Amino acid sequence: MSESAAKPRPQFRNLGLSDLMSYRLPPAAKASILHRVSGALLFLALPLVIVPLFAQSVESPESFAVMREWVSSPVCKIVLLVLMWGYFHHFCAGIRYLTLDLHIGNERAPSQRSGALVMGVALALTVVFGLKLFGAW
Repeated sequence: MSESAAKPRPQFRNLGLSDLMSYRLPPAAKASILHRVSGALLFLALPLVIVPLFAQSVESPESFAVMREWVSSPVCKIVLLVLMWGYFHHFCAGIRYLTLDLHIGNERAPSQRSGALVMGVALALTVVFGLKLFGAW
């Protein structure tokens, strides 16, 4: 009997939540997954949040005052903060993918750095605009 037939292939069928939580994704993979999440978030928020708020804000001065009062609530500000993060991350990751399409930074190390940079820049922009949203200045 040959040696190749003696070794059965390993089978991994019982992956649990603890196994999935301990798996470390590289920064480029996290940026890719978050790019998809932020795109879906923005797509779903467009008809549900963004268009109704805009429509109410341009209807009349009274409706603008009502919308302004509603937007000043903390719950609405958190929703807007999440939407801001989605926009900033999707924008920064989109620029990253355009540079990758130009064959710039396709190697492993630059790709991982650009993935981490995308997440860092998007988070920093979200913090800056979030502080402005919550009235820090």
